Amino acid sequence: MKITRCKLKKSIQKKLLQFFVLEVTARSAADLLGIHPNSAVLFYRKIRMVISHYLALVADEVFEGPVELDESYFGGRRKGRRGRGASGKVVVFGILKRNGRVYTVVVDNAKSETLLPVIKRKIMPDSIVYTDSLSSYDKLDVSGFIHYRINHSKNLPTARTTLTALKTFGIRRNASCANTTESIANLSRCS
Repeated sequence: MKITRCKLKKSIQKKLLQFFVLEVTARSAADLLGIHPNSAVLFYRKIRMVISHYLALVADEVFEGPVELDESYFGGRRKGRRGRGASGKVVVFGILKRNGRVYTVVVDNAKSETLLPVIKRKIMPDSIVYTDSLSSYDKLDVSGFIHYRINHSKNLPTARTTLTALKTFGIRRNASCANTTESIANLSRCS
């Protein structure tokens, strides 16, 4: 897949691609290049679609060895309830291979019935799985995985007991998507 039907000059496209890689917002890039902001936003969207296409091709990879599992909640700030019960939030479940790749998927909720099929499809049995103390991960103990729970309030982070890499990935993804005013709910547009 490649970018098609783009009326921008090749030199402008190359500069926009450089700005995209440098995480410059589409609107700022448009100002710097002297083009209409909507043209830059559309070009950034096309770049994301190409990236999403290639990520979908490698999404069939199955993880083995030590992996981290975590869920994050994305969405605007709302009055009222906070945290897991907050309405209007999008739940993104992530799998991180230690020193390797990340797989994320938008799920309906963070319940065991929702997460376990994804886990069984994406992780080899007998792999070491690190999670936080969310009760949705209780069934991992009897599902053929070597399961370690990390309680951040009791354990000091070490190389074996940290889940911060996946949180950092989610924070960086959220920040890069927020810069382009794209919705995190549609990860194919913001990958």
